[in-house]
Amino acid sequence: MQKEEWSERGERDARQSRKGSGSDLGRVANEGDLAVRTKSFALQIIRLFSALPKTTEAQVIGKQVLRSGTSVGANYREAYRGRSKAEFVSKCGDCLREIEETAYWLDLLAEADLVAPERLQPIRQECGELIAIFVTILKRPKESLS
Repeated sequence: MQKEEWSERGERDARQSRKGSGSDLGRVANEGDLAVRTKSFALQIIRLFSALPKTTEAQVIGKQVLRSGTSVGANYREAYRGRSKAEFVSKCGDCLREIEETAYWLDLLAEADLVAPERLQPIRQECGELIAIFVTILKRPKESLS
């Protein structure tokens, strides 16, 4: 796959995962939509990793973004199947930590000039939106305890 293709396919996947999900920064998608969206994000991360330069720096950072970016969907799947509200909240906290870490590694890829920032823009935008969604999910249980 050529380097340009991962960006175009990732952008298309992100649009498709948002289409009809009803999610935005003010409203959390239903659980099924978020499961699809986090899986789509993981696929975008996999394509990004495959297209990275083969330099040591890019591969080391790439493996970090691959690990953290793909674990968001796995953790959310566990949260969705949680046995209690506390378990759901805990796993969503794990999702937030992993997506925040992914944002950090994506920033490093751009700032170290390993990938052009404009090519990372769609995946960074999706990352930011997922962060906002998980922050919203985690605020709700805390607000109900007050």
